[in-house]
Amino acid sequence: MKLIHEYFVQPDFLWILLIIPLLLFWYIRKNNIFRGDIVYSGLPGVAGHGKSYKTTLRHMQHVLRLLAIIALIVALARPKSSSSDKLVNVEGIDIVMAIDISGSMLAEDLKPNRIEAAKEVAAAFISKRPNDRIGLIAYSGVAFTQCPLTTDHAVLQTLLSNLKNNMVTDGTAIGDGLGLAVERLRHSEAISKVVVLLTDGINNMGFIDPLMAAQMASEYGIRIYTIGVGKKGKAPYPFRTPFGVQYDYLDVEIDEQMLESIAETSGGRYFRAVDNRTLQEIYDEIDMLERTKIEVAYFTRQNEKFHLFILLAIVFFLSELFLKYRLVRMLP
Repeated sequence: MKLIHEYFVQPDFLWILLIIPLLLFWYIRKNNIFRGDIVYSGLPGVAGHGKSYKTTLRHMQHVLRLLAIIALIVALARPKSSSSDKLVNVEGIDIVMAIDISGSMLAEDLKPNRIEAAKEVAAAFISKRPNDRIGLIAYSGVAFTQCPLTTDHAVLQTLLSNLKNNMVTDGTAIGDGLGLAVERLRHSEAISKVVVLLTDGINNMGFIDPLMAAQMASEYGIRIYTIGVGKKGKAPYPFRTPFGVQYDYLDVEIDEQMLESIAETSGGRYFRAVDNRTLQEIYDEIDMLERTKIEVAYFTRQNEKFHLFILLAIVFFLSELFLKYRLVRMLP
């Protein structure tokens, strides 16, 4: 976007232009009062003679002089123009969400259960970030890419809604999930690269140590936000039996020390969600922490224009002299 602004640096000098009407009035009055008359005996001697072109040129001298004065006054006011180019560049953030889909995520301390609650807030998070590329990693006993980084959020939302338990071997391979998320981001050229890792347990499967994956993330400039899901104490877990679904209350075991270390190593933060409301608040806070960056650059060029008016004044003065000494023969 280009903006052009013209102004005078010293506009007070423009008040001097008020003398121009006075000079013009003085010239007209002078020519009316002091016009010379020729006495002659009759009209036949001047019949057929119109007004000489030299008379017009004599008036033109005064007009050129006034134009020269006007140009000098405008030059004193220092006319100036500035043009500004505005460049707006919206850069999205690359985000990978790594969601635990192990059997323990079926616990119903969050409603209707942890997996569905996590999917619901993740879907809302995606809808708020239309300019970002977002990917989805799911992990249980092993980790897999449910959706690579994409700006097609409609496809992403569909793949997110299809997440469920028992898609792969059960377990909690936090290190593998995090390592796969880092792999998806390490070649990214985005300004900000983020992993949001959600789990409700302890790393008990997989081949990659979670802290080693966090160190890799730090080396690639990837920030990790970790979320531990589950109320403190015991939570209701559903079990299928020949007599239908039965519930048992089991201890909630989250390796918070490890999750804090992962976040700290990468420059992120650890959060604990004990219910749907706090989980939503956590995603809202992450959304605020990782707002899309908008770069606005202004390029301003300033041009002095008084040189043009000085040049015009010189041209008018020279034109007046040319008329006076070349075209108009003045009587002594």
